[in-house]
Amino acid sequence: MADQIRRLLRHGPSDDPVPDRRGLRRHRHGTARPRAGDPGMSNIVIGLIGTACLFGGILLGINVMVVLGLVGAFGLASLVGFKAATALLSTVFFETTNSFHFSVIPLFLLMGFFAMRAGLGEDLFEATTRWLGNLRGGLAISTTMGAAAFGAASGSSVGTATVFTKLALPQMLDRGYDKSLASASIAIAGTLAVMIPPSALVVVYGILTDSSIGALLIAGFIPGIVFAVILCLAIWLTVLRRPELAPVDTAHYTVREKLAALRLAGPLVLIIFCIVAGLYAGIFTPTEAGGVGAGLTFLLAILRHRGLAGVKLGDTLLETIRTTAMIFGILIAALLFSKFLALSGLANAVGGYLTGLDVAPWVIVVLVSLIYLALGMMMDAPALLAITLPITHPVMMDLGYDPIWFGVFVVLLVEIGAVTPPVGINCFVVQAASGGRIKLEDVFKGLIPFVLAGFAMLLILYLFPQLALFLPTRM
Repeated sequence: MADQIRRLLRHGPSDDPVPDRRGLRRHRHGTARPRAGDPGMSNIVIGLIGTACLFGGILLGINVMVVLGLVGAFGLASLVGFKAATALLSTVFFETTNSFHFSVIPLFLLMGFFAMRAGLGEDLFEATTRWLGNLRGGLAISTTMGAAAFGAASGSSVGTATVFTKLALPQMLDRGYDKSLASASIAIAGTLAVMIPPSALVVVYGILTDSSIGALLIAGFIPGIVFAVILCLAIWLTVLRRPELAPVDTAHYTVREKLAALRLAGPLVLIIFCIVAGLYAGIFTPTEAGGVGAGLTFLLAILRHRGLAGVKLGDTLLETIRTTAMIFGILIAALLFSKFLALSGLANAVGGYLTGLDVAPWVIVVLVSLIYLALGMMMDAPALLAITLPITHPVMMDLGYDPIWFGVFVVLLVEIGAVTPPVGINCFVVQAASGGRIKLEDVFKGLIPFVLAGFAMLLILYLFPQLALFLPTRM
């Protein structure tokens, strides 16, 4: 039994690919990865039935974690027998919860919650407003830049959207900004949180694909900054074409006041620098980076509130535990479903069909992108990665793309899906946190230029993969 389980858990050869300058990868021995033997049509049919049950359950409103786990468990039992499936289930549970690498998730989440308690979002918004507020559309641009910096500390797209809705939306509406522009700029700005390190979603990708988490975190830094600039440019072009959407702010700040505002952003800049520099220089692991970040934001929260009372330590820890449990549950269920797809042969069959098409590689990239954009409208990011990566990741690797580059690319895809209707979760968050001042259709209406900006970023990342690979290859 033990030998059988070890064979089921084996991921394949450890022939590490070498990234080239184009972002594609070539194998050291010049050969493609060997595939498992043909599982037979009956097993593939079982895989198709399981996949249909999965999407059927999601459409019926069943919790993604539950339907993933049930389909994975019963699918494995039908393929290898109940006894082996039960043993595999217990092994996956233990390996997930007992792995040192998984501890980075609660630490990054804790860091984000402490950053919210420390009021870093307020400080950043105040600083960026003093420097950029006098531009036409300056408050929306300030929100984008502030969200990028705050997201680097929180790593939470939803958390960043919530904080800046409460901070920036009232100010923009009170100063005459169009509701659609104001709310949509906040919804898309929240997506920057998962691009700029640290990011819990990037960690999820690394775990599901067995990729280097440290390299993935570093890889998102430059694309995240570039995406923030593109979003600011989209705001500027929008208000340039339609000036009535964003009146010029009449408030003026002296040079002394602007310089003083930089001190507000200083603590967060220090935290980001410590994390990125430490990971890049190899001073500490991603898990240790999460510990350092959580410790620094905890100290900032204590200093800000002059004691533990304002930090609400118990509530913060409980919220971290709940979120961690949700992500761990999805990961465990996803790993089971991944094993089921692999053993059924469906993942290899679909991957073989896609890679066997007589088309250019970029056509496959477009197909994969459309899949993520479509599914991203219906489910949250961790669940989407859990369902799709067992198929899309091997396909992209067989086509020769670098796994680190694909991680950044797919996370950006997932986050664009997080703002597109009908189930753009960030849009619901902005509307709920607005206190009734905007409607959901207001948010969706203003998203067109920002979604186009997201597509432009995807194209730039495809054409210039070194944006994501430059820092990891020099770590």
